[in-house]
Amino acid sequence: MNPRLCSSTRPISTRRDFLTRSAFGLGGLGLASMLQELGMAAESAPLSPLAPKKPHFAPKAKRVIHIFCEGGPSQVDTFDPKPALEKYHGKMADEVMKDYQKAAGEVASGMGRLSGKLQRSPFKFTKHGQSGMEISELFPKLATHADDLCVIRSMHTKTSVHEPAQLVMNTGEFASVRPSVGSWTVYGLGTENQNLPGFVSLSPNGTTSSGDKQWSNAFLPAWCGGTGIPTKDPTVTKMLEHIRSGTTSLREQRRQLDLMRQMHEDFAQKHPGDALLEGRVSAFETAFRMQVEATDAFDLTREPKSVRDLYGDTEMGRQLMLARRLVERGVRFVQVYHNNWDTHDLNDERHRELCSAADQPLHALLTDLKQRDMLKDTLILWGGEFGRTPTSDNNDVAKKKGIGRDHNAGGFTMWMAGGGSKPGTVYGTTDDFGALAVHDKVDVHDLHATILHLLGFDHEKLTYRYAGRDFRLTDVYGHVVKGVLA
Repeated sequence: MNPRLCSSTRPISTRRDFLTRSAFGLGGLGLASMLQELGMAAESAPLSPLAPKKPHFAPKAKRVIHIFCEGGPSQVDTFDPKPALEKYHGKMADEVMKDYQKAAGEVASGMGRLSGKLQRSPFKFTKHGQSGMEISELFPKLATHADDLCVIRSMHTKTSVHEPAQLVMNTGEFASVRPSVGSWTVYGLGTENQNLPGFVSLSPNGTTSSGDKQWSNAFLPAWCGGTGIPTKDPTVTKMLEHIRSGTTSLREQRRQLDLMRQMHEDFAQKHPGDALLEGRVSAFETAFRMQVEATDAFDLTREPKSVRDLYGDTEMGRQLMLARRLVERGVRFVQVYHNNWDTHDLNDERHRELCSAADQPLHALLTDLKQRDMLKDTLILWGGEFGRTPTSDNNDVAKKKGIGRDHNAGGFTMWMAGGGSKPGTVYGTTDDFGALAVHDKVDVHDLHATILHLLGFDHEKLTYRYAGRDFRLTDVYGHVVKGVLA
């Protein structure tokens, strides 16, 4: 077992020890091979903390692509068919199920979210593949991969408010800033390409409604944090603005960084563990390295036309194609944000649009990874921070034009594919109406424990010492969901 992945007191000790555990920006960390090729290698460069590391046991997954549906997809319209909604359509929830709100609990029923009339789904569900998995007509292309999917219908979470729920799904905590699952992944495994960030987050504007806290490293070392990339304009110069200096050569930049390194070493002896400064130096080094390789990785025009046509020239198509290019080049964890799933208004119409935008790109991603023999060790995760209610939305949405669905933290669906997840599997159930997880319930901490298990970690032993205690992604909770493991 690698002792660096377990709890340690991290005592303030020698300069050599400090440099070993500090951010990768010190003295060209991880740049040796690249800089030697360019004739710009520093005289001595310590081992990069981003270098690949062995997990606790043999992993099934080497990398992760997390497709985050910001706002919360409706499970009863996509992957969790509920015939009872057809039977009781238009009936008051409290009339059909006695003490419905009380049974749901405050997290699921808060603000009256599960009150109102039961609302059927207009979308037809049919069985697909040898597994006979039922999937909505909204995903006809993705449904051809039914035997690759592992659908969890019994998810539940701590809150039905967007920003806290998004933080829970990404970090396991909503009351304080904690490291994200991507940051824990990079902390444990390092990355396979020193010239690109280990953790990249793709979103149209390069940020989210919660800011960059969803890919924060928090108290983990600066090199574990995610790098947000705006994808609205897919040209390299827009996604990676100012990636190249217009006036300073790579050789001169190397000299400047070496000088900064020396100044930082002098400062660090007097002020060890300055995380802010380490992070700043780290950012400079990341930018320097990315000049060599990032422009190639982010240039989608280098893909064959057949591949570009497979994904489609759409926002989601480009994002998922870029995600594949990044993991193929050694990036350990890639998040892809699909926004606007908060369907309080016009739920049916909006889901037609959103699922249509996602269907072909998701089909393309799974097809592409299988053709490259990468799906077996690439874990795909799809879902939002929670689901939607089986009732019509009673919220007073401004300029509301049609029936929507409210937030539902009590029961919702996520799916996985590849990376050691069990293909062709439906795990867990919600009640007859799709409101509450009732059988084989899966908490977010359980999901995180399972992700880490697939990456080769005991989630109770992947810890980091901070503020006098050992922290972990799953806090003091979480169990590996063995029913979703291949």
